[in-house]
Amino acid sequence: MSINHESIKNILVVRNDRFGEFLLNIPALRALKETFINARIIAVVSPYVKELAECVPFVDEVIEWASKKHALKEKLRLIGNLRKRSIDIAIMLNPSRDFNIFTYLAGIPTRVGYDRKWGFLLTHKIKDKKYLGEKHEVEYNLELVGLIQAETEDKTLFLEIDSSIPGSFDIKDNDNLVVVHPWTSDPLKQWPTDNFRKLSKRLIKEKNLKIAIVGGKEELNKSKELFSDSNLINLTGKTTLKQLAALLNKSRLLISGDSGPVHLACAVGTPVIAIFRSDITAKSPRRWGPWGGRNFVIEKNKLCDISVDEVLEIVKEVLNK
Repeated sequence: MSINHESIKNILVVRNDRFGEFLLNIPALRALKETFINARIIAVVSPYVKELAECVPFVDEVIEWASKKHALKEKLRLIGNLRKRSIDIAIMLNPSRDFNIFTYLAGIPTRVGYDRKWGFLLTHKIKDKKYLGEKHEVEYNLELVGLIQAETEDKTLFLEIDSSIPGSFDIKDNDNLVVVHPWTSDPLKQWPTDNFRKLSKRLIKEKNLKIAIVGGKEELNKSKELFSDSNLINLTGKTTLKQLAALLNKSRLLISGDSGPVHLACAVGTPVIAIFRSDITAKSPRRWGPWGGRNFVIEKNKLCDISVDEVLEIVKEVLNK
């Protein structure tokens, strides 16, 4: 089916999971904006991610839709809302039975996605091979929008952010700041949190750095137990996503496991040292690692085999560049 790129007025893009996954769609969003020059890009995202989606310059409108069970009334309201918008193309960047159904019932003529979860409702589809981890998630997303000939030369992550941070964070522009994110959403990907504590203390002592610990509200209690040292700035649970982006922008470096802040740091131009396990294909750094040329991945089959000394030496090497 041939698509007249200049005639397309409205494109719906669905990615309503975690914020790290959403950020890895920025090059695909740029490709859509550069290819369909007259189109408005409407992004469907999690309510938690909305504030970041509004910082993507290729997104014109944001619709909130939580990744949870919704009442039939809510679903019908959304379908009606989509129908009224005269959307030309819908792209499901992550397999979604609900949105395959919603976009079909909303009468959207071109529906793009993976051949899963009622994929027969799509007009343009490819097999979902992301679990093989043969490419980076950014490349998988670009491959999908490529089904409708959307492409871009610029594959970088980028956000337009306000770089100011609250004075209550006790961080100044001239601070020798490094941000540490010790948490992951999956225990399989977790470098021991005590190792992050030891690494942070040694960086303060040996490199005279100011260390800020960050994380979500769900990690607040654990963070108080581990990172109560007076030399550390513990901002766990205290930042919005936009504030975290500003904080990362002011940092010389982010040290983290496989987590959303890795991709947020890449989107604001801050180098990353990411700690990964390499024995799970679908969770490997080849697919989920930091995107860009200024980053470093430390990976082993067993995370416990990665020592504090090993990470410390890489940090010193990166900071001395």
